[in-house]
Formats: sequence, structure tokens, C-alpha cells
Amino acid sequence: MLTIPLLKLEKEYPYLPYYLDDFEVEWNKEKSFSENLLDLPESFFEQRKMSRKEVEEDFEIYLRNASACLSEEVRNVGSITIIPGRGKDGTKESFVPITIRKGEMIAIVGETGSGKSRLLEDIEWQAQEDTPTLRTILIDGKSKDEWLRNGERRRSIAQLSQNMNFVLDMNVEEFLRMHAECFLQKDEISEKIRKVYDVAVSLAGEPFSPDTAVTALSGGQSRALMIADCAFLSRAPIVLIDEIENAGIDRRKAMDLLTGNDKIVLIATHDPILSLMAPKRIVIRNGRIDKILHRNEKEEAVLLLAEKKDQELMRLRNMIRRGERVSITTLE
Repeated sequence: MLTIPLLKLEKEYPYLPYYLDDFEVEWNKEKSFSENLLDLPESFFEQRKMSRKEVEEDFEIYLRNASACLSEEVRNVGSITIIPGRGKDGTKESFVPITIRKGEMIAIVGETGSGKSRLLEDIEWQAQEDTPTLRTILIDGKSKDEWLRNGERRRSIAQLSQNMNFVLDMNVEEFLRMHAECFLQKDEISEKIRKVYDVAVSLAGEPFSPDTAVTALSGGQSRALMIADCAFLSRAPIVLIDEIENAGIDRRKAMDLLTGNDKIVLIATHDPILSLMAPKRIVIRNGRIDKILHRNEKEEAVLLLAEKKDQELMRLRNMIRRGERVSITTLE
């Protein structure tokens, strides 16, 4: 690795430029990493408080770890189990342990401040009675310690929070390429980027181009981009979503997309349509899981009617976006 020209290394390790850019020096790509170091002044090493040998060792460690991540076999998660804890007032939860399987979508509902986000945090943390709720979360029947001890993948959970903002100075295509290069072989990257971009635009309902700066995306466009990214680029088999109803995206398509990729999806929401889309919903009250409700036939009828009304409002929204005149007949 140390003696191969950087230009050749980049073909095998597409993520290498990100590492090299951190040094803020001009690299001669025709030379190897070690040869480039010989051309650098002593001040370069003094500034980093590292010897030439230590910099070379860090370079090799980076490439080995990044390569291992790229070639890592991802084990699908079959289930998550939530074991009762307690509510904010100390009252014990009385539900039978809840098991959620891959391809399932579960809605988490309750009043503002009831503890919906706390449940998502318990799952993200893989709680072992070490959070305020004292809940226990098992993945495929294993505790967090067992999961890690058995060499399972650590990065098993992706989360989309309700306060999501980009701070990266790059455009949509650069962002997707950076993420794709973490996991995919070079010949797969361009096709996958195009797929994620196309799906994101279809979800958002507002067109944006691949060269749009990620900081310039609207809330709906940002959320649509990250949902498409989670579905097609992220290897995390568990997706936690905290509110998407105000993002203006196609909710049905988004949820079908995620669950259709064999992911376990839990979404905390106030949206009645999203709540009823889930075959099962967890009701939170005062920090406690109060009920687990299964969607019944009457609620399925309500969902169909609500989706029809929502489509009418979406049509009205799009007409107004296009600057068209609307009238009462628009909704008939």
C-alpha cells in the first residue's frame, strides 16, 4: 500500500481522496504515499505531532479498516424485541414483549411529550435497563453485549430525526457518491446514485437537480433524499424515523420503499394516515407503552378515505405551486 502510486490505489480504494484531502497538501498521484511523504517538510510532521513512520502506519490502518467496511457482509436483522420498563411516574409497563420482524412498519403514536422519541432512542441505544425507561431491547433475541461479542455488525440502525439539516459543502451527487463509495464497488456506484436520486425526486414532488447544493434543499427534498438513501445505500437493516408528516413527501411510497427492502421501520408520528398505514401501532402515554393496537377492517376503510382526501390536497398543493388558479371545483 505504501509503495503503490496513489493514482493506482484510488482505483482500488475510491474513498482514498477523502483521507488525503484532510492533510491539505498537494499530492503527486504518480508517486506512492511514502514517496510523497519524503517530499514534505519536517513542519508537516511537527504540526501533526507524528513521525513519518506513524503517518505511514495510520495510512495503512485507514486503508485496511475502510477496505474491511467495503467488503463487509451485512447480516439482515430478523427481529427487534421490546421488553417492558416503566413510565415517567415509575409505573411499570404491563405489555407482553413486542417483537417486530423485518419488512414490518410500526407506528408510534401519542401526545406531544408522551415519550415517542424516547422509545426510538431506547431502540437506537439497544437499551439494557440503562435508560430512564429501564426497557430492554433485543436484536434477533440478543442483548447489545451478545450482539457485539458475536461479531455482529455495529452499524445496524439508521435514524432520520425531525430536525435534520445538512452542513456539508457539496451537492446532491457528491453527497451520494461519498456515501456510495463507503459500501459499493466502483462499477456499481454511478447506477446506484442515479437510482437514489430518481427515487428522491419522485418522493419529494419538487424537482431538484444532482448539482443542487444539499444545504439548498427544502425540508421535503432533504427528507426524501435521506429516505431514498436509507432504502438503497444504507446497509442498516433498522430504520427509525421521527416525524415526516410536515415534509410534503409521498408518504405511502416512502414507507412501501423502506419496508419493501426488508428493513424494520419504526416511525413516531402525529399523522393519522401514517399511523393507519402501519398494521400495528404502539400508543405511548406518560412515557409508558400503554397499548399495542392492530389495524382492523374499519380502520382500513378510514385509511382508504383519508388517502383519497390527501391525494386531493396534494393535487391542490401542486396546482398552487405551479401558479395555477384554483376554485371549489378543484376538490370535487
